[in-house]
Amino acid sequence: MKKFFQDIKADIKFKSAGPGQKLTESVGEKAPKDKPSQPSLKSRQGPTNEAQMAAAAALARLEQKQPRARGPTSQESIRNQVRKELRAEATSSGNSEAPGDNMVPDSKEDGSAHLAVPGVYFTCPLTGATLRKDQREAHIKEAILSHFSMDPVGASIMKIHTFNKDRDRVKLGVDTIAKYLDNIHLHPQEEKYQKIKLQNKVFQERIHCLEGTHEFFEAIGFQKVALPVPDQEEPEEFYVLGEEARAQPQSLEQHKVQLLSAEPVRALLDRQRRIFQPSALASHFDLPADFFTLTSEELRREQKLRSEAVERLSVLRTKAMREKEEQREMRKYTYTLLRVRLPDGCLLQGTFYARERLPALYCFVREALQNDWLPFELLASGGQKLLEDENLAFTECGLVPSALLNFSLDAAVLEDMKASGAELDWWALKPELLTTMEKLS
Repeated sequence: MKKFFQDIKADIKFKSAGPGQKLTESVGEKAPKDKPSQPSLKSRQGPTNEAQMAAAAALARLEQKQPRARGPTSQESIRNQVRKELRAEATSSGNSEAPGDNMVPDSKEDGSAHLAVPGVYFTCPLTGATLRKDQREAHIKEAILSHFSMDPVGASIMKIHTFNKDRDRVKLGVDTIAKYLDNIHLHPQEEKYQKIKLQNKVFQERIHCLEGTHEFFEAIGFQKVALPVPDQEEPEEFYVLGEEARAQPQSLEQHKVQLLSAEPVRALLDRQRRIFQPSALASHFDLPADFFTLTSEELRREQKLRSEAVERLSVLRTKAMREKEEQREMRKYTYTLLRVRLPDGCLLQGTFYARERLPALYCFVREALQNDWLPFELLASGGQKLLEDENLAFTECGLVPSALLNFSLDAAVLEDMKASGAELDWWALKPELLTTMEKLS
């Protein structure tokens, strides 16, 4: 076996030794290998016409394979978003020259001039500043904290209701505080009701866990004091009502009512009212991404709806079932952009929550008219009357995520005005709004 492997190795070594050589040849007489003749540089010529045509065809094929330039890309969207955020940072830092300070940013600056509206914006009820969706919470918190220097009681109440998101827990804590204040008001001479033990289980579970409660107690006259406890060596902290607050029990009652009736401070949706000249593009809506962005909760609901699609395909559905399905589809939108076409063709545009009611739209239109007391009707694109007294949401009327409505004059009132010789342009917009009229593009 050993000899067998040695023979194989020798055979491999012999084959790899290269070409053989005659014993009669000297090493110097070995014929050189033939090399292909190379033309001199002077003898070279340019490519033939056929070669040029073939090269051109190959280049054309390569260009076809390369991706062509497209319209706006995701990178451009990112750059636009960065520009918006930089402007927002400049505004929050107090730069007086920063664009967008207390106003909706110019759509031409962020590359969205073709949009029907630059985005969804909100107004802070405390400062009046115009905010993007992602700016609301931080701005309102800062505004509430800055309000402590002017009204510590009001600011602490706003903090309790706004900073704490669990509404059930807030209600439980507020009701407990109100009970403490009621005991003081009903038993002004009893010392035990004038102090609150901070380590008390009820206080810890219902009040201590809420932001703003300690500021509220201190603002209405309580002081934190360490007091001895029977059968206990170490003293414990208590909130003790001060003498000045005890002398004004009616103030405690007012603070209690204010605490119970307060609501969270929320940014108000900016209608972004705009007036457009008559246009054939009135029914064309190019909406920004804000109108279509879904929250995480809405995305989960959307996924659930899609998982049910297979079951729905295999089941016969009634008309009522289909209509219910359409309504559910509409609920994915948070906002809607509505336009009202006036008798002269001018367009009144505003942004609304998708779940707002028809009276909100009537109020919006009436506020823009010179004579806001005369009756009118709004008609959907199919001629359907949308009555002011119908408390229907826009989602229920099919007015989401955008819609064009027509302003209709009340026939009876119109006849009376004609008979009396009154002017028929009572529906005209307010003069200050006419000066802001734009061209719809």
